[in-house]
Amino acid sequence: MRLRSLLHTFSGNAAAGVLAAAAAAGVLAPVPAAAAPACAAAGAPAAPPVQVAQLPDWVESIAVDRRGRMFATAYFTGRVYRIDAPGSAPVALTGDIGANGGVVVRPDGRLLVGTGNDLAHSLTGDLFPVSKLLEVDPESGEVSTYASGLGGIDGVALAPDGTVYTTTLGGRGIGRVTPDGRVDPHWAAVPQPNGIAVSPDGSEVYVVQTTVAPGLYRIPVGDPAHPRRWISAGASDVLALPDGLTLDGRGRPLIATHASGQIWRAEGGSLCAVESGLRLSTQVAYGQGERGFSAGRLYRAGVDGRIHEVPAGAEGVPEAAGAAGTAENKAG
Repeated sequence: MRLRSLLHTFSGNAAAGVLAAAAAAGVLAPVPAAAAPACAAAGAPAAPPVQVAQLPDWVESIAVDRRGRMFATAYFTGRVYRIDAPGSAPVALTGDIGANGGVVVRPDGRLLVGTGNDLAHSLTGDLFPVSKLLEVDPESGEVSTYASGLGGIDGVALAPDGTVYTTTLGGRGIGRVTPDGRVDPHWAAVPQPNGIAVSPDGSEVYVVQTTVAPGLYRIPVGDPAHPRRWISAGASDVLALPDGLTLDGRGRPLIATHASGQIWRAEGGSLCAVESGLRLSTQVAYGQGERGFSAGRLYRAGVDGRIHEVPAGAEGVPEAAGAAGTAENKAG
């Protein structure tokens, strides 16, 4: 039986979720005993996370549009779901289109969704970049190809000028698609790249390295051949499996982790934990607008299909959600 089919069989079990994440990341190891220190709290302690939605699948990535609607990609079924507000039932916007990677919302409201985030395409994506970036209508679910010729797409990030950047977890390639349609699957290289986001001014691309030596890179847009390792995870977090990435309103990266169960924030040259106890997290994203999944609220998605609001992350309100982008995406 293929690995993906085997994992699908057990996808509702939390222990199997850990196995799935670790296997796809190339790591089978115990959860670390220690973790990143808690971020300094301002004022009274925040309320604990609260579940606001659930999908019947591994949620790989989430993004919110200006109307406060959330969109989620489903790893095993390859669907894109829309959730109109916290507490609403998820609606399958598409069938199986291979939408098992990152998702971002363009300024015009249309979605860009990554495909090829399965094990086979992830491991061969640097050699055979054949995966597609799809465009999805948020109302009808109509699907078209936005770009092709990319490595297996895990994370997706959108720059202020409309450039799209992608990651391929099983390789090193950082893909780039320019607004005029030019595709470069090897624009830059970072080991085991996963979550990805673009700085608010568009001058740098931030990329999470998931395994071996977890950490955060900065890639100068003007000098992609020289990525700079910005922050390294502590020795106790070498098996944390950091995943999806987003930015808060001050431009600080927030990172979801699988094994450590923490949401990290980059502060200066180190990482601290905004929240703990949310194991198997895949992605974090901020809301938008005045209703639904509203602006200023941080949301977390996970392998278990659950989506939580995380009040502890609510202090950072994105100033330009389209510029920050979101990343996706999984340690597997």
